[in-house]
Amino acid sequence: MHEGWQRARPDARRLRIDVGIGVVVTAVTLLSLTLTRSLGYFAFGRPPSLAEQIMWAVLGTLPLCVRRRWPDAVAIFVSATFIAGQIRHAPEQQLTSGALFAAIYTLGAWGRDHRRAAWIRGGIIAAMFVWLGVSYLIALPALSAAEFAGADGPVSPILAAAVNGVLVNLLIFGFAYFFGEVSWIAEYRRHRVEEQSAELLAAKEEESARTVLHERLRIARELHDVVAHHVSVMGVQASAARRVLDRDPARAREALTAVEQSARTAVDELHRMLGLLRLQPGGAEDSPEAAVGLERVQELLDSVRNAGLQTSLGVYGEAVDLPESLSLAGYRIVQEAATNTLKHAGATKLDVRIRYHADELELDVADDGHGPARRKPGGLGLIGMRERVAAHAGTLETGPRTTGPGFRVRARFPLQRQRSA
Repeated sequence: MHEGWQRARPDARRLRIDVGIGVVVTAVTLLSLTLTRSLGYFAFGRPPSLAEQIMWAVLGTLPLCVRRRWPDAVAIFVSATFIAGQIRHAPEQQLTSGALFAAIYTLGAWGRDHRRAAWIRGGIIAAMFVWLGVSYLIALPALSAAEFAGADGPVSPILAAAVNGVLVNLLIFGFAYFFGEVSWIAEYRRHRVEEQSAELLAAKEEESARTVLHERLRIARELHDVVAHHVSVMGVQASAARRVLDRDPARAREALTAVEQSARTAVDELHRMLGLLRLQPGGAEDSPEAAVGLERVQELLDSVRNAGLQTSLGVYGEAVDLPESLSLAGYRIVQEAATNTLKHAGATKLDVRIRYHADELELDVADDGHGPARRKPGGLGLIGMRERVAAHAGTLETGPRTTGPGFRVRARFPLQRQRSA
């Protein structure tokens, strides 16, 4: 779980704090050495010269100034100095023992390679217990019964001293190892929390971007469906008015009236849809008031007929109540197919058939135009058809008719009818 992760190096502020701590601890150690000499308390026997005593005190504590910069080297150096000072009977052992504890802790908490840090700490602790055993063996022959004159207990004084020394050192080194490990794991967990938070934030931003893109595509599709049909009808009617303006003014006025009506309808639908997009996150498809459906296909075909195209509508099977989204999708597909016929096909007839099968709704729109040669397969209209069909787990077929000239659009949507009890 922790493989490959390294704790970040300490910042400049922490490094400055370490220098201050190291200097203060060294100064206090020298004060302790002075007090020990003044008491004449030399637990390990006759001490070396004053200069050497000062040297061991400084070497055992001053490296704490760089304990987080080079934790491996400091732990090894301080532990070696501690053992060497005991061998030389350096009298100051209290502060140097604390420095050894701090060095082992720091190695566990800040070691760059956690696995290596564990091995080094284990090696230092093992070396300390080996030295403890050796020191007991060296001191044992020099012990006499007079030194334990006040002993009163069930355990041998020598055994009691050995067990006590082992227990004390186990506690000291065990705590140093344990708290270093706890600090490292806490930092690792904090790092993982920050990493997961960043991942969640990135995922949220990505989802927001996808939502915005989806909404833009939906708005573009709706604008296309609402505007393209009416503009196409207007274009056809305006063209007809231009052709007959001189020889048949009445018919031209009729065509221009249809253009005016289509323009008003397009503007009304645009205002309604844009107003809903401003007020509702879901847009026009989420509002029953703005929704159109298959029940209005006849109105759609009437506008196409006014543009000069013969139309027919057939509804087959037992009609069922459709979900608003499905009814709207069906209407938009018929609308887009009719718009493409007006714009590209050069057709004279448009045939729309709506079939309600047992478990399927089928929409079939065909014309008698010039086929796909004048179509734009990559256009937004066909893309919108595919998206609407896919959103309802349906299928879409587009292409030339198999019998006679023309183009055909066939969409199938699965239905779930209410079953009688």
